[in-house]
Amino acid sequence: MAYSEFDLADVSAKLDVSVSDHPDLFAGVPGVALSAPVAALLRLYLPLAIANGTEKARSEWLIAPVLADAREQLARRVSLFSGWDFVVDKAKGLNGVCDYLLCRSPQQEFITAPVAVVAEAKNENIKVGLGQCGAEMVAARLFNERAGRTALTVTGCVTTGTAWRFLKLDGSNLLIDQKEYYLATQADQILGILLASLRDPAPA
Repeated sequence: MAYSEFDLADVSAKLDVSVSDHPDLFAGVPGVALSAPVAALLRLYLPLAIANGTEKARSEWLIAPVLADAREQLARRVSLFSGWDFVVDKAKGLNGVCDYLLCRSPQQEFITAPVAVVAEAKNENIKVGLGQCGAEMVAARLFNERAGRTALTVTGCVTTGTAWRFLKLDGSNLLIDQKEYYLATQADQILGILLASLRDPAPA
């Protein structure tokens, strides 16, 4: 088994995680404007990505710029990994390639704890990606714990590039936001949630 084979029922049954919906998981998190260069790029990329309609186009032209902007706005104190193999526990199926990982560390050569945000790109079907993202978040939690970073929440996101849906793993409780955020009109809220998740204090 690998991350891509998990659905939410598997996450609950096989990884001993409680799964529940939340009406507004990030209520009160302030929006943050995209940097001017990234906002300008997205004005070019958004129609192109929609016209192409492929997962690759949306990942490269919409998702990557937003995640990179989050890193830049935190003065590169976080690291961003794209398409890396993240093997944590093969016996539990916690292995495979993650679309994007963000870590609260400036070290960019290899993945280090704490892994703070997991983003899973799905072509036009967010619901299908929730199980895979949830499994990757459990792997991130175990990875952090092995490095002595316990009691940390992990934020997850399943996104088509145009629509973003967030999750939060707090201990063994996986909360799924019932809200979706749209890049064309709510980019500031998307970036605000990412920054809030990456700024969450982590014990040494």
